[in-house]
Amino acid sequence: MSNKKLNLLDSSMLVMGSMIGSGIFIVSAGMGRDLGNPENLLLAWIVTGLLTLFAALSYAELGAMMPKAGGQYVYLKEAYGKLFGFLYGWTLFTVIQTGTIAAVAVAFARFTGVLIPWFSEKNILIGNSSFGVSAVQLLGIVVVWLLTFSNFRAVKEGALVQNIFTISKITALVFVIIAGVFFIFAHPEGIYQFKWEQVWKIPTTDGLMQNLSFGVFAAALVGSIFSSDAWNNITFTSSEIENPQKNLPKALLIGTGGVTILYLFSNWVFINAIPFESIQNAPSDRVGTLLMKTVFGNIGEILMALLIMVSTFGCINGLTLSGSRVYYAMSKDGLFFKAAQKLNKNEAPQQALIFQAIWTSLLTLSGSYGDLLDYVVFAVLLFYILTVFALFLFRFKKPNEERPYKVWGYPLVPAIYILLASAICISLLIYKPNYTYPGLGIVLLGVPVYYLFARKGS
Repeated sequence: MSNKKLNLLDSSMLVMGSMIGSGIFIVSAGMGRDLGNPENLLLAWIVTGLLTLFAALSYAELGAMMPKAGGQYVYLKEAYGKLFGFLYGWTLFTVIQTGTIAAVAVAFARFTGVLIPWFSEKNILIGNSSFGVSAVQLLGIVVVWLLTFSNFRAVKEGALVQNIFTISKITALVFVIIAGVFFIFAHPEGIYQFKWEQVWKIPTTDGLMQNLSFGVFAAALVGSIFSSDAWNNITFTSSEIENPQKNLPKALLIGTGGVTILYLFSNWVFINAIPFESIQNAPSDRVGTLLMKTVFGNIGEILMALLIMVSTFGCINGLTLSGSRVYYAMSKDGLFFKAAQKLNKNEAPQQALIFQAIWTSLLTLSGSYGDLLDYVVFAVLLFYILTVFALFLFRFKKPNEERPYKVWGYPLVPAIYILLASAICISLLIYKPNYTYPGLGIVLLGVPVYYLFARKGS
């Protein structure tokens, strides 16, 4: 993978395209129920945006210093040893990347069902409702393999597909925001009067207000954090970026900053165009669909389905392209199937892409990807914390290492991220033990697997 083929636009679109899926149109409903009022909901998205930006700035220094295929896997391996790098790659392959691709592919298929009702989860093609293959699962798997085959081509061609879909969904999301703004100002009686004294307050069952606990707030952030996740995928393709020392930090800043702004505006529109009680009780949590029906009437549901189809298709492509680069890097270190290190004539990691698609398809068929993703919220944050902390380790161990980019606000920015993310992890351990401990179990299951690969490679 010696040729540098992703320019700044390609890299920025990969960041944004991997981040924007269907979550922004759904998760605010559950967050609204947990947080109790619009002020807290906006605060949650602001905190998530800042956390994402702080982490991205920290990764930018690591990426510019070590522009290698595998990105975060490489940083963890260099900082803590092969075992930690493998545990990240193991969790990425078994759940994080493949589970996310499966979930987003099924979301694509579900919204296709709005246009073509045949694609329904009730339409069981093989088996029965207890154990069978639905039309939605079939379409999800078809899309996974279609984009897997598409990424057998040179990375620049995969990036072109990514650019087209990312620009399309950004344009569509901006259109939704602008349409919402026009609707809001055409109906000024519905504009929400923000009461900032209600920040960190939550209504009780008897109508009074009490202070919001940090634990409840942290647990509610799970939705917004996952909707803002996958920005780190650009680091997986570091070795294929033109001038990564400059373009990788810029792409991380442009991508995460741009998506954060879009998400904040989207939630401002939700709050002002729709009564907050309706957001909290949106059918199937589809706040985006509710907004479009409010603004455009019944045709709004079709418009939102089209938007989410474009959004999820581009998201799957970005995750497919980038994830395979980690397994390629692991294979070169003797920590993944040997075939995964082979490149095809287009210098694409074809076998790694195939392994990823096979496991993703199995997760799609099992229907368990949603539970698995809930389980790894804690693990994902833990790996982010370890990676950002690696900044301090490298500054201490390798003070003279060339650093084309140094994180802005060091040491404050990475330290704030570590403290806040650690506080969220502790809160999740207390408030969502059913999700956090199984997540840890998935990570720790990788320890014996690591020694199997290590023994085989020795």
